[in-house]
Amino acid sequence: MTDLTTDKPAANSVSAFIGGGVIGVLGGLIGLGGAEFRLPLLIGLFKFAALEAVILNKAMSLVVVASALPFRAATVPFGSIADHWQIVVNLLAGSLFGAWFGAGWATRLKSETLYRVISALLVGIALVLVFGHDAVANQPFLTGTAQVFAGIVIGFAIGVVASLLGVAGGELLIPTLVLLFGADIKLAGSLSLAVSLPTMIVGFTRYSRDRSFSVLGRNIRFVVVMAIGSVIGTFLGGLLLGVVPGAYLLPALAVILMISAVKVWRHR
Repeated sequence: MTDLTTDKPAANSVSAFIGGGVIGVLGGLIGLGGAEFRLPLLIGLFKFAALEAVILNKAMSLVVVASALPFRAATVPFGSIADHWQIVVNLLAGSLFGAWFGAGWATRLKSETLYRVISALLVGIALVLVFGHDAVANQPFLTGTAQVFAGIVIGFAIGVVASLLGVAGGELLIPTLVLLFGADIKLAGSLSLAVSLPTMIVGFTRYSRDRSFSVLGRNIRFVVVMAIGSVIGTFLGGLLLGVVPGAYLLPALAVILMISAVKVWRHR
């Protein structure tokens, strides 16, 4: 792994700032942590090992998710999120356990295996972006006990994926909120952030028990610079919410994910 400490050229800081900013825009605009796009960057451009890239990704995703919620509030007020607290709790009932399980699994996988798992998940998320986000809010797919049970099971699966990739899980949460619960697409983006934040904290806590967690301390300048870029990006993304049509943006993001998946698969 390349050690991106303060002794490294300023070009790394510039790249980290720009990369964090661009990905942060996606977080504020769509309601994502942006980690699916950041992860290939951390592995391919900055040459971090798989597990260390996941941990760095998780830290940056936390920054994006935490800042995106308030920046989106002008369009989706906190009151609207509070009105749907049952949905948030339903998904959290599964995702918190899934996040802990997924993080523990990731720390035991060999790097080569983790690269393969990451690639497969990136492809899967790209497909969800293409087919899931085209859905429109309507009647919930399920109701009552069946909906609660499905929410817990799906939440667990999303928690596992979120920990394995170091992602917020919005790419899976948003289609779930739209299709299973019938939420409006903009509201779904903010609800996904509300679910993602505690889910990611649980996964991050689990990762802190592994020795690879020290990557954050060894690369503190890199982390801070990318975090600053990410916050600026989420602010801009929040301003763009409702202006950029998702019908055009999401297919482009899916293509980027597919390309990223190929690059990660080939990584050695």
